[in-house]
Amino acid sequence: MSKISIKPTNDFCPQTLFLYGTYDDEGRADFGLFCWLSYIWDGELGVMACIGGEKLTKENIHKRKVFSACLVTESLLPLADYFGNTDGHNPEKMNVDLAIEKGQVLPVPVLADSPVAFELEVKQFIPLEDGEVMLCRIRNVLQDDLLVRKDMGSPEKLNAIAPVRTTCNRYFSWQGADLGAWGEPGLKK
Repeated sequence: MSKISIKPTNDFCPQTLFLYGTYDDEGRADFGLFCWLSYIWDGELGVMACIGGEKLTKENIHKRKVFSACLVTESLLPLADYFGNTDGHNPEKMNVDLAIEKGQVLPVPVLADSPVAFELEVKQFIPLEDGEVMLCRIRNVLQDDLLVRKDMGSPEKLNAIAPVRTTCNRYFSWQGADLGAWGEPGLKK
């Protein structure tokens, strides 16, 4: 297989989607859709997350230094896409039917329907030209009880929760099925 040089892109490198949850100054929950999340090791397992541009989510994280990262599944995709394509400063953004719980360790909103949610505390902000990397400590992981069952293997569990990935400006199921272009699933909201 031969290769050619192209302009920088992350196409064909699927990334898992997360809804980052924060509270605003009035204590209202806000969620934004992000995929630039990976794991780090610094004496313990941690998370590195990046947010580009100016967003309410990033403003709230700076103020409180905590947020949740809730795994996006196929059933959550229309909501996640809507959150990812609606400005957090829009006062109507969060006027959707949504089950929100409070974090068990940190003061963060958690989506009840997400099978995996991290409660994250920012240890360090690393500013970039038009974005910011946040190195975070995982203070708690909330998982559906299905995911700790001993009678199921990891492939069965992943198939059951059906996480969504993104690449090439499209969403894909865990099994690789095309779930639509960015901005399409959210039209259902």
